[in-house]
Amino acid sequence: MNASLPAAETSLRLPWATPPRPGQSLEVAPGIHWLRMPLPFALDHINLWLLADGPAWTQVDSGYGDEPTRHLWEEHFRTTLRTQPLRRVVATHCHPDHVGNGEWLASRFDCALTMPQAEYLTAHALSEEHSGFGTEATCAFFRAHGLDTEHLTALAARGNRYRHGVPELPVRYERLLADDEVAIARARWRVIPGYGHSPEHASLYCAELGVLISGDMLLPKITTNVSVWPVEPDADPLQRFLASLDRFSALPRETLVLPSHGLPFIGVHERLAQLRAHHAARLAEIEATVVSPVTAASILPLLFRRPLDVQQRFFAMGEAIAHLNHLWHRGRLRRFSEDGIWRFVRP
Repeated sequence: MNASLPAAETSLRLPWATPPRPGQSLEVAPGIHWLRMPLPFALDHINLWLLADGPAWTQVDSGYGDEPTRHLWEEHFRTTLRTQPLRRVVATHCHPDHVGNGEWLASRFDCALTMPQAEYLTAHALSEEHSGFGTEATCAFFRAHGLDTEHLTALAARGNRYRHGVPELPVRYERLLADDEVAIARARWRVIPGYGHSPEHASLYCAELGVLISGDMLLPKITTNVSVWPVEPDADPLQRFLASLDRFSALPRETLVLPSHGLPFIGVHERLAQLRAHHAARLAEIEATVVSPVTAASILPLLFRRPLDVQQRFFAMGEAIAHLNHLWHRGRLRRFSEDGIWRFVRP
């Protein structure tokens, strides 16, 4: 995730000032319960959404697959679920904090894990480090974009961090497609696809309730990470992300947005404008700075004006490449290779 936008939350309406305490839940709309789970990163939490589904529940996202999170889940089994089972587990996308306990929950309740196909297949590729995914491929890619040996060594020493957060994955699933409608109790939830943050992110919108479960596509304070990865080195995920925002523009102004990080908010149109303005400003700043050739690694201090730990540098490199690739695809920068390193400069 990127830095906070200046005064981002102040222009949004925040119906709840504080999140539910660990092991507790908060009903934010009829039949929709807010759970919060810890994360072992600088971004230290994820919001999960439990939806009443007749005599059962539908769970949207599942948290990081570690012992602290599973301990909290055990508390929710005894209290929040009130002995009612899960009917399905929905994963908005493949990242560990969203799918980490998906198979664990699905196996416990003998129910389906539901997610987009690209997210399901990418999760397996990340876990098993094949098809261009994995630490070795990432280090080689970042080396080609100027990252120095010290930081590459630290990144390689982490090993397969994906598997730490996703200890198990299913060998079968139920597929979500763009614009699918999922019936949950008496309401219908439409899948709004999003691209750029992950391969095929699925947000869920319920017109009857006026609620959007936005996943990572719309967050109230921080900006969604948009990165280039070694499996698609010449891609322009930032353009995909910005185009995806258009799908949320038609939502009513009073839509209650339930994000994966931060507080629920009202102000979807204001937030979309902030995100577009943020990326436009960052792109202009990069373009103005590139008076001589730069690498992605060399512009990290420009994009991220704070110390970065290993986890943050991993995402920061992907995001720096995404912004440079976007400018290159639009002819605003020229890309060339010199001594095996990609550099960018004004045409």
